[in-house]
Amino acid sequence: MIEKIDHLGIAVESLEESIPVFRDILGLELVDIEEIAEQKVRIAKFRVGGIELELLEPTSPESPIAKFLLKRGQGIHHIAYAVDNIEENIVELIEKGARMIDNCPRTGAGGKKIAFIHPKSTAKILTEICEEPDDNRRKTARSETPPRQGP
Repeated sequence: MIEKIDHLGIAVESLEESIPVFRDILGLELVDIEEIAEQKVRIAKFRVGGIELELLEPTSPESPIAKFLLKRGQGIHHIAYAVDNIEENIVELIEKGARMIDNCPRTGAGGKKIAFIHPKSTAKILTEICEEPDDNRRKTARSETPPRQGP
């Protein structure tokens, strides 16, 4: 079911103020900045080891991230786990009694298919499952294939 930790989502009030902390002070590699209009959020991605950190800045007061910041302040918003087949995983989670926020996958950062599990089902931790887009999985599979040997 779960292949690895994919990323940690961190709610921030301002990417402009937060990026220098992660890039310049901590020395992490800034991979991308993208806006996901549907979710009313801008994301700055950093890579550390095999995991990404996603800084999440709300673009609207109606954004779930804006509401999180008002209630809890800046900090870890969610943990995301990579899965191979998100649709099958959603069905399996529901069969096991998990309460889902998303019963069907939606599009997240980097074109990934994502679905959130309600914190009431995951020890009060907002949990996301995500699946790489098909084109990214093919690239990864090719890069992990050992070179051919022989004539």
